[in-house]
Amino acid sequence: MQVQSVFFQQKAREKLGDSNLQRSLGRLANKFVSARANVILEIEDFEGTRNAAVDIRNRAVKSLDVWLEQFESKAKASGATVLYAATPEEARELVLKIARKHAVKTVVKSKSMVTEEIALNKALDKAGIQVRETDLGEYILQINNNEPPSHIIAPVVHKNKEEISELFSKVHGTPAKTDIEEITHEARDILRPQFLQADMGISGGNFVIAETGSVALVTNEGNEGMCTVNPKVHVAITGIEKVVPTLEDFATLLRLLPRSATGQSISNYVSLLTGPKRSGDLDGPDHMYFVLVDGGRSGLLGGEFEEMLRCIRCGACMNHCPVYQKIGGHAYGWVYPGPMGSVLTPSYVGLDNAPDLPQAATLCGECHVVCPVKIPLPELLRKLREQQVERGLRPWKERVGLTLWAWVAKYPAVYRLATRLGVAVLAWMGKRTGSIQTLPLASGWTKGRNFPAPDGQTFHALYKARKR
Repeated sequence: MQVQSVFFQQKAREKLGDSNLQRSLGRLANKFVSARANVILEIEDFEGTRNAAVDIRNRAVKSLDVWLEQFESKAKASGATVLYAATPEEARELVLKIARKHAVKTVVKSKSMVTEEIALNKALDKAGIQVRETDLGEYILQINNNEPPSHIIAPVVHKNKEEISELFSKVHGTPAKTDIEEITHEARDILRPQFLQADMGISGGNFVIAETGSVALVTNEGNEGMCTVNPKVHVAITGIEKVVPTLEDFATLLRLLPRSATGQSISNYVSLLTGPKRSGDLDGPDHMYFVLVDGGRSGLLGGEFEEMLRCIRCGACMNHCPVYQKIGGHAYGWVYPGPMGSVLTPSYVGLDNAPDLPQAATLCGECHVVCPVKIPLPELLRKLREQQVERGLRPWKERVGLTLWAWVAKYPAVYRLATRLGVAVLAWMGKRTGSIQTLPLASGWTKGRNFPAPDGQTFHALYKARKR
C-alpha cells in the first residue's frame, strides 16, 4: 500500500465534509465503544489481566530472537517451512517464489494487515496470479477498485449498506438488495466456488506460538477456515513481533483481544493451525509456510518506541479516538490509522513521510486508557513531536511562534501584559456573537469550528478571583 500520509491535512478536511462518513463513524463509535465498556465487566480482575498481558508481550519482545528460534524449531518439526523477510520487497518475493514452486494460479486470502503493508495483492496480480479477498469487508473494498481499508478490524466501516448494495448490483449484475442477510448471501454465492478452486490460501496471524509452532487466527467469518484448510498450500504472513511464548499466554491475550476490538466475549472463530496435513487427517493443506516480516519492527527494539511492539492490533485506540471518530482511517494515508498508526507509520516509513501524524491527536489519553496492553500512545506521540522540533520538520511559522512564546514565557511581567492585550483583543473580536470565526495567526483552530470568545479576563485574573 502506497504511503500517502503527507496529504493528511487535505484528506482530513475532505473527510470532515463527508456526511455519509460521519454517520458511518458514529455507528462504529456507538457500537464498539459501548460494547467494550459492557463486556470488560465480565472479567473479575480486568486490570490484573491487562497487567498479565503487558508482561507476556514484554517477555516476548525483550527476548524476541529466542522465541522466534523456538517457534521456527517447533514449526519445522510439524512439517511447516519458516521464512523471514527483512523488507516488504523480500516478503513479496518469498510469496511469489512459493506460488511459482507450486504452480499457483489462484489465491484466496483472509484479512491481513501485513499483506496490505507489503502490497501483496498488487504483486500477485502483476505476476498473473488471480487473488481474491474473502473477508466480506475486504472483498467489498477489492471490487471497489482495490480501495484501502479504513479500519484494521472493520475495514469497510466507512460505507453504509446502500453504497454496498449499489456496488454489488453494479459488479455482480444483480438486482440491488437492501436486506443485510441477502447482501451477505450474495457475497457467499460469489465466493464459494473460488474457495473450492483456489490453489493457495493466504492468511495473516494474530499470534504465532513458540511452544507449539502454531499460528493463531481470531476471526468472525468462516472464510478464514476455507482459506487455510481447503487449498493445497497455506501461507501465513505476519510480523515478527507477533510471537508469544506459550499457549497459556495466548489464552490470556484472547480474553482481551475480542473484548477490546469488537466488544465480544469471544470471537466466532478461533483457530490454532500447526503444520500441514498429516497421515490420517481429514483436511488441511499439503504444504504450510510462515513468512515472518520485519519491515522496520526490529528497528524499534531497545529504543524509545519499543513499547509499540506490544500492540495486538485490536483497534481499541482508534475506536475511542476523537480524531479517528471524525475523519476515519483513509486520512492517515497508510495501513495503520488512528493513534497506533500515528506512531507506527512514522516509525516504519520515516517521520519525513508522515509529518502530520504525530499532531493528529488531542493527547486526551483515551487511547492509553483502553489499550489492552497499556501502550502509552500519548507519550509516544509527544516523543515524535519532540523529534520533529529537534529536526526542524515543523513549518517555519510554527517554529517562530513557539520560539516567541517561549521567550515571552520567561519574563512574567511581559507574559502578563501580552495575555491581557491578547484577551482584550479576542473579547472585542467576539463581542457581537460570543465566538470568533477566524483566529489571527492560528486559523487552523477555526477552519472546522468557531473559537469561543473570552470574557476579557486572563486566566491569572480568574484564578485570583476564585482564590479570594
